[in-house]
Amino acid sequence: MRILMVEDNPSVTEMMGMFFKKENWDVTYANDGEVAVETFANAVQPFDMILLDLNLPKKDGMQVSAEIRKMSPTVPIVMLTARSSESDQVLGLEMGADDYVTKPFSPITLIARLKALYRRTQLVQPEAEPVADGLFDVQTENFKLNTKTREAYLNEKLIHDLTPKEFDLLRVMAMKPKQVFTREQLLEQVWNYEYMGDERTVDAHIKKLRQKIRAVGPQIIQTVWGVGYKFDDSDAK
Repeated sequence: MRILMVEDNPSVTEMMGMFFKKENWDVTYANDGEVAVETFANAVQPFDMILLDLNLPKKDGMQVSAEIRKMSPTVPIVMLTARSSESDQVLGLEMGADDYVTKPFSPITLIARLKALYRRTQLVQPEAEPVADGLFDVQTENFKLNTKTREAYLNEKLIHDLTPKEFDLLRVMAMKPKQVFTREQLLEQVWNYEYMGDERTVDAHIKKLRQKIRAVGPQIIQTVWGVGYKFDDSDAK
């Protein structure tokens, strides 16, 4: 795995460097936001994962995340933050992060979470046309989804630039149309580990997912007030 770690605290990078070396991962370090953006933009080989501190010199983590998302809508971003307020965490997710880890953190736990996110990520360039029928894992009258290519189509139109978590949220709900999922259930099934965050994390990802769905057709992620969310494409034509 090729990782870009953006962190201005040398003790943190030195500590994590030992764990990265044990995993035999290829890690590039940047100690401020401007260097991070330049490093990502000029990389000869694309990075598989971004580990991004929130408090950085020159450009903070929010700015870096937003700029990287413009260049790559799908590369997984995990934020490291000393801020514990829910608003900061949810804002980070809305700016494009897939996950966040609050400092101080356990290096072993962080490594496990990076592995879990990487396993669930298959970065494949979108195809111009849907793949042949029969190759979709989820298929309804108006919607198709392929987990191998990580592509989803609404009325034969590709839903562009889905991040790993947005795709997984869509997949989980689409596999059981009209079933209502609570936020807690979505955290358990999509994040795939004991998640120590607020359930509004789900709301932040749903908001971004809906914007991308709206760009190609009718809304298929419905809110069930007081409960959670469901997938319903019955009126998507």
